[in-house]
Amino acid sequence: MANIKSAIKRIKVTEKQNLRNRMATSQYKTALKKFDKALESNDEALIQEAYTNAVSMADISASKGVIHRNAANRKKAQLAKKLAAK
Repeated sequence: MANIKSAIKRIKVTEKQNLRNRMATSQYKTALKKFDKALESNDEALIQEAYTNAVSMADISASKGVIHRNAANRKKAQLAKKLAAK
């Protein structure tokens, strides 16, 4: 454990950032899984809602720095391709 006051503070701040990033990553992955599950259900309204949510979560994750913006754009393109193939 750190003894210096600034090092102790950095540990606390890092823990908070780590928690925030894990939450954002989890929400992003959950949105992608829900989209895949919606594709299997063949319900157009559900598919469209899940697609919109997944694209939104990709953008949010990229803006927060959880994933790279190019990775978010690539994932959105993959989702659009899956949606068009359906």
